[in-house]
Amino acid sequence: MKSFTALRLVAGVHAVAICLQPVFAGIYLNGSGAAMRMHEPTGLALTFTGLLQLLIATIWWRSGGRLLAPAATLLITLGEGFQVAMGYTRQLAIHIPLGVALVAGAVAFAVWTTRQRVAVPV
Repeated sequence: MKSFTALRLVAGVHAVAICLQPVFAGIYLNGSGAAMRMHEPTGLALTFTGLLQLLIATIWWRSGGRLLAPAATLLITLGEGFQVAMGYTRQLAIHIPLGVALVAGAVAFAVWTTRQRVAVPV
């Protein structure tokens, strides 16, 4: 199933990129303004990557895959959109714990995709 291979790839890229976010934030808190200039566009790119992942997960689900994939991706993507809003409004009491949850969710989803067995048509 090509759509599931694409989902695995996008979920992996998504997980790696979201893991960079706390690194950029920490470097920024250490005094580097350049890190914030990386944190912001990476956050926006994550939202678009989430939308791409949602599209691919939906295609896979509609072709016989599991509903869990688009459902989990939808929750992560909505969370990322809210996360961007909380970052721009400097609501750090929400932004930081939500970021931790999003990192955990995106990494867990990427791991889940690597553990799924997909039937190959004969």
